[in-house]
Amino acid sequence: MLRRLPIRMLIAVTVALLVAALPYASAQSRSGKERKRVERAQITALEQEWQKAVLTDDITAMDKLLSDDYLGITATGEVLTKAQQLDHMGERKLMITKLDTSETKIKLIGNIAIVTCLAQVEGTSDDEPLHGAYRYTRIYQRLAGGVWRVTNFEITPANRQRPAGAAQQE
Repeated sequence: MLRRLPIRMLIAVTVALLVAALPYASAQSRSGKERKRVERAQITALEQEWQKAVLTDDITAMDKLLSDDYLGITATGEVLTKAQQLDHMGERKLMITKLDTSETKIKLIGNIAIVTCLAQVEGTSDDEPLHGAYRYTRIYQRLAGGVWRVTNFEITPANRQRPAGAAQQE
């Protein structure tokens, strides 16, 4: 027959168990933060590799960055597979001569990294001048072996239109 524990004893045991669990929970939190810091650094390095590959038309580097099931959406709404993206680079249909990025944000969700950015771009697209501000979203997926690959990309012009009636600042 079990005897009822006094309420003070029950509270003391509960507090002791919670205090004993704190170092474990804290270590888990620290290791999670460290893991995210490392993953952010990996994605930042991959973003730099992407930028270099685009500016130098490095098809081999781009091939390594893109997943086999990659889908990209261009500023004109064209959907490109990995093979089509690499062909565009090889045929020099898109030539980027300047690519400055800012406002980069990296969101980590499990094996997915979502990167958003503002890019100032100069170059040509289908022999037409290309310049201006664009926003893009690039999605990375961590595959088997811990390797990150770009699975999706979408870019859109970042026309900063003012609401009707807004005063123009100079």
